[in-house]
Amino acid sequence: MDKKGILIVVSGFSGAGKGTIMKELLKKYDNYALSVSATTRKPRPGEEEGIAYFFKTTDEFEKMIAKDELIEYAKYVDNYYGTPRMYVTEQLEAGKDVILEIEIQGALKVKEKFPDTLLLFITPPTVSELRRRLVNRGTETMEVIEGRLGRAKEEAEGMDRYDYLIINDKLDECVEEVHRIIEGEHRRSFRNQEFIENMKRELKGE
Repeated sequence: MDKKGILIVVSGFSGAGKGTIMKELLKKYDNYALSVSATTRKPRPGEEEGIAYFFKTTDEFEKMIAKDELIEYAKYVDNYYGTPRMYVTEQLEAGKDVILEIEIQGALKVKEKFPDTLLLFITPPTVSELRRRLVNRGTETMEVIEGRLGRAKEEAEGMDRYDYLIINDKLDECVEEVHRIIEGEHRRSFRNQEFIENMKRELKGE
């Protein structure tokens, strides 16, 4: 069977639990790699180069854009963020399933460039649960929470562009579901053309 990794893009509402699911997945299984983004923002205390982000100057980042070295990128509040192509390609070639945690616009750009990408959208079971989780974080003002819910309204418009919808109700079950979906994706016939061709050749007695 083809051992090349799969590129997986995970999106979802703020408060859906994406980060927690990714952490659990990486802790539990060793075939996943979380893509490391490049950014022009300054490192925060404790953030390590190549683990939290690849830290770049604006000039370095713009050179990466010019050389088409990024799968996708965006600018938020005067800083660039993007996904370096080389890191992702190396991990995929090594047989790792690479997870990109990005928002909808970025996800659809990745799918355009890499049509084989698996798109997963994570959501809480209800809007009231989404609101409860945002409030329970206790880190943001109600104004910020309302802003996040407003953004969720826009993001919901793109939910049907994803391959799978993952409802994050119970964390453990959700992590297992994501893992099963990715495992099943490896069996898709279009990802196993070489194996299929070999079987056909052998059956013809070549």
